[in-house]
Amino acid sequence: MTAQNSATASFAIAAGASRTTVRRAPGSGVLLAGLGVLAFSLTFPSTVWGLESFGPWSLVALRSVLAALIAGCALLAGRVPLPARRHWAGLAVVAGGVVVGFPLLTSLALQSSTSSHAAVVVGLLPLTTALLSALRTGSRPPRAFWAAALAGAAVVIVFTVQQSGGALSGSDLYLFGALLVCAAGYTEGGRLAGVMPGWQVIGWALVLCLPLAVAGAAVALPFEPVHLTAHGVVGLVWVAAGSTFLGLYVWYRGMAEIGVPRASQLQLAQPLLTLVWSFLLLGEDVSTAAPVAAVAVLVCIAVTQRAGRRGPRPSRAGEPVRS
Repeated sequence: MTAQNSATASFAIAAGASRTTVRRAPGSGVLLAGLGVLAFSLTFPSTVWGLESFGPWSLVALRSVLAALIAGCALLAGRVPLPARRHWAGLAVVAGGVVVGFPLLTSLALQSSTSSHAAVVVGLLPLTTALLSALRTGSRPPRAFWAAALAGAAVVIVFTVQQSGGALSGSDLYLFGALLVCAAGYTEGGRLAGVMPGWQVIGWALVLCLPLAVAGAAVALPFEPVHLTAHGVVGLVWVAAGSTFLGLYVWYRGMAEIGVPRASQLQLAQPLLTLVWSFLLLGEDVSTAAPVAAVAVLVCIAVTQRAGRRGPRPSRAGEPVRS
């Protein structure tokens, strides 16, 4: 289904005092958000590879610099004007959450945690994002949505904790912090993607961080040893171009089309995908319970997508529905 299809619905997103109508194409929105999840599922294994060559602070700084250069070139090539002043605060939240906060905190965690164990943060991310989105926008998805979201989160948490031996490590403090800042960045980015193209949301957020990233690289590189390897370079390139720019571009565009709560639940599949990549790329052990957990999570995703198509309920009688 394309945006021009007559079956395509439209919805309004409040941005400050104005309202902008955005076309919603459910089929393409699910596909785009799913591609974002696929890109994100490679982030932890790629970060582990990147840490073979760089320290955590250097890796995050270089990742942000490279991604910002890609974004800056794209914005210049498209002759994109500066965003309205009212959008810069939201872009700062996106930058702090998904460009700086999440990469830095997960890189610090992955120094002592395995990629498969770190997937626990992603298991809670869909539910946290949906909750923050409901608070931020006032949308109220139906009860079936929340029931399936909670069930999916529970399956992922039980599976990933069991996968790591049932114990929580000190690195989990970093992971839980990453969970909160990333959910905030996703929520605000999804809102902004309703009033500007998704690639411009992440593009301007990256450009906003460029001075900080350059300064961070200049400070971190002399103090953290650099040992270039093929894995390290590939890991750096992927987290910069794949996870940070391309992944967030399709993710925000998908969220703008199908809504933040519904898109966020597609991420229930991300920890299981990360476990597969961790096994294939890093040689980490994966439990035989993975197929059972995968089926349970897919069922939960199907329920959230079906419930999400019914649309959120207005917060108060007579108010327009917002998503």
